[in-house]
Amino acid sequence: MKYNETLNYIHSLGKFPSKPSLERITEVCGKLDNPQNNFKAIHIAGTNGKGSVCAFLSSALISAGYKVGMFVSPFIVDFCERIQINGEYIGKDDLCRLSKRVIDTGVSLTEFEFITAVGFLFFSENKIDVAVLETGLGGRFDATNAIPAPCLSIITKIGLDHTAILGDTVSQIAEEKCGIIKGTKTVTSFNQPAEALSVIKAHSPCVIMPQKNSLNDIKINILGNSFVYEGDFYETSLGGEYQIENALTAIEALKNCGLKIDKSHIKCGLKAAFMPARLEVISRKPLVVIDGAHNPDGARALGSALKEYSDITAIIGVMRDKNYNQVLAETLPLCKNAICVNPTVPRALPAEELAVKAQNYCKNVFASNTLNDALTLAKSRCDGNPIFIFGSLYLAAEARPLLKTENHRI
Repeated sequence: MKYNETLNYIHSLGKFPSKPSLERITEVCGKLDNPQNNFKAIHIAGTNGKGSVCAFLSSALISAGYKVGMFVSPFIVDFCERIQINGEYIGKDDLCRLSKRVIDTGVSLTEFEFITAVGFLFFSENKIDVAVLETGLGGRFDATNAIPAPCLSIITKIGLDHTAILGDTVSQIAEEKCGIIKGTKTVTSFNQPAEALSVIKAHSPCVIMPQKNSLNDIKINILGNSFVYEGDFYETSLGGEYQIENALTAIEALKNCGLKIDKSHIKCGLKAAFMPARLEVISRKPLVVIDGAHNPDGARALGSALKEYSDITAIIGVMRDKNYNQVLAETLPLCKNAICVNPTVPRALPAEELAVKAQNYCKNVFASNTLNDALTLAKSRCDGNPIFIFGSLYLAAEARPLLKTENHRI
């Protein structure tokens, strides 16, 4: 199959299994000679911060000289983002070739199980040293959990998301996320909810957490942060207050993962790490920022950044199955204008419906038929003030390439 045919096939697979289980991924891996057993792994689950922690870990390990695979979900612009080695995406030819191998097993898989199997094959084939694996959903029955016990398991901050699948309390969700621990040490963020932390401690005899009282001289900026932790100075190119938490989680993880890495590699990795749509600055004058905030915790983190600015124009699009009212409540009161759009996916809430909800939080609300129209309107109304685009990673994926075209280059 050609690349587009391969993507169409992958996207035609079901999103969620009728019964959560590791049976399908275990079966397909068995028929592929268990590629997941051929490399070490660091496994990350949680509600928020997984992608950024993955980026920090991978960047630091690359700096230390390791050959590092990274598996993340979802992608922002290019499907091949999901599978990387030393920062380079899997090639289209490799994706097609390895997809055929998975198809030829004859095992019926979901989309996520399928791409996980492809990732395992790619990492095994290229003889990586370590894989940094981000769960797609939950942990216990997540396809990435087909790996043997990892050298380290990480649980980032847990909040309420995917409640229809994972449970409607933080404790229930934490129980699912903790399925990745499998006897390894666990690193959590320093502000884990108490009910989540108690579940994590029940699953692991050794929970290592960053020491908040060892954190000093914090400087937070949307363009990057700096801080002193345990007497050492660190910088991150990923900006925003919440990235301090993610960076500390990565630091403690790297100190306890059993791999040879020193502080200079960690410092270099944190400064070099990049993630699209995490307070990603597209333009500085005027300031144009894309953020994938789509749940309450993500929205609160974004709200902290919004408070640093005034007369903000927001472009927002959300999924109808998310807690978008809370996202609106955390962000739109800080904005002068709100332009509502619906990302071009079936789960999106129509712009007109979103605009009705948004009027409860922002005085100047508009609905645009397309993102192209929304960008044009935002430029006409912002008067040189900041534009923030958020509400969904799908919206971020649409916005990034559009902002690089001649019509919308700012």
